[in-house]
Amino acid sequence: MAGAHKFRVGSWVVYPPHGVGKLESIEEFVVDGEASEFFVISVTKSKLVLRLPVKKAEQIGLRCLTSKEDMQDALSVLLQKTRKKKTMWSKRAQEYEAKINSGDPCAIAEVIRDLHKDSANNTQSFSERQIYQLAIERLAREISIIEKIAEDEARRKLETILQAA
Repeated sequence: MAGAHKFRVGSWVVYPPHGVGKLESIEEFVVDGEASEFFVISVTKSKLVLRLPVKKAEQIGLRCLTSKEDMQDALSVLLQKTRKKKTMWSKRAQEYEAKINSGDPCAIAEVIRDLHKDSANNTQSFSERQIYQLAIERLAREISIIEKIAEDEARRKLETILQAA
């Protein structure tokens, strides 16, 4: 299998629509009569096995884990002032979901920061809580792997930072 790429079998990767997964293998499949290489990625959190074309991996957003330094930048976003928007919830929800699905840790941290205040006051709607939980899970999962800690511990770390804000 000849393709040159920065992803290595056995490493953790982030596929933005689904979060962190492990690159299990690179397999060749014949699609429309043409052989193509695919990354096989297991996302254990959602019990998925993804097959992504190697030649389109970066185009579709596959990336390596964030560096510790870049994750610190993302965590600093949690300490910034909440940005309350006066737009309707449905529009904000779409924006928040787009940020989560971007896979960008800073964008995900913005979602957590913006929705955290309401979660503390227990004034969140069901959909706000769902989006908030998804954002927390995505960021905590990546932190847990980067820092080699349990996901619960990573989640507590996020909550501690949010309490300090």
